[in-house]
Amino acid sequence: MGQQNLQNKTVAFLATDGFEQVELTEPWKAIKDAGANVQLVSIASGQIQGVHHEKQGDKFDVDQVVGDVTASDYDALVLPGGVFNPDALRVNEEAVDFVRDFFKQHKPVAAICHGPWTLIEAGVVEGRKVTSWPSLKTDLTNAGAHWVDEECVCDQGLVTSRRPDDLPAFCSKAIEEIAEGKHAKQTA
Repeated sequence: MGQQNLQNKTVAFLATDGFEQVELTEPWKAIKDAGANVQLVSIASGQIQGVHHEKQGDKFDVDQVVGDVTASDYDALVLPGGVFNPDALRVNEEAVDFVRDFFKQHKPVAAICHGPWTLIEAGVVEGRKVTSWPSLKTDLTNAGAHWVDEECVCDQGLVTSRRPDDLPAFCSKAIEEIAEGKHAKQTA
């Protein structure tokens, strides 16, 4: 991990209250250590609350509000999981549009655990091979995705993983895809 050089890359982490803390902090550190500029984007300014499963975690300062930025401002997107976080993001029109625009611009996107819920709402999983937390299997399948139970899946710039135990593979593959840049078949 970290072998790729991400200098001159800016990566958005889209999250709100209830994100699984380790699914933000580990990819954040790995991607930052690889040389990227990282920014926490959320649906409101201030701070957001992480969780450690059902227990409260730390609070994190929001760098940008999703309504004030566009996918054009970034080279890639990371979507941490947690149950409450993607559930809140998928009902926020600006957040969903922000996610969809990364696909329209063929940019790498990495989503872990429950993070793919937001991908479903953005309409970007049809025909894609993905993985997620097991309870999302039916949702993803119903949205037209080919769901598999694997540690890390990459489909044309879309990186998905199942759970915190998969973070080493997830971080490594996300860094690789961000370093590669745009993928022509990564589209909405």
